[in-house]
Amino acid sequence: MATTLTRRNPIADMLGWLDSESFFGTRGPGLTPYVHIEDFVEDGTYVLRAEMPGIDPDKDVRIDIDGDVLTIQGERREEKKERNRHEFHYGSFSRSLTLPRGADADKIKAEYKDGVLELRVPMDGEGEAPRRIEVQHG
Repeated sequence: MATTLTRRNPIADMLGWLDSESFFGTRGPGLTPYVHIEDFVEDGTYVLRAEMPGIDPDKDVRIDIDGDVLTIQGERREEKKERNRHEFHYGSFSRSLTLPRGADADKIKAEYKDGVLELRVPMDGEGEAPRRIEVQHG
């Protein structure tokens, strides 16, 4: 007769408890959905990549530009299922970034592939240079 041993890891159990729904109906601290990004300039184009697995970009993502601020908003929807582990993060998320000087926001292109949203913004030179404003005495 074989005996099955079950080894419990108290740290993993505690992290699982923090990540689970509490009796107040809220997520554990710091466990709200968040968008991880990377950005760089490649061949005169500003490139921004955002990890967003498990979403439908047609329904769940919105990209807005206000001046030089780019905002990505969305929602990762949860399917209600009985499960043993619950480590995915669901809910609304938002991330805002300032576009670099010289980025031409009118020509931005967005593509979603393999769980990554990629935005490409052509750079049209230096853009407006910073300038100092003199303060007048009253």
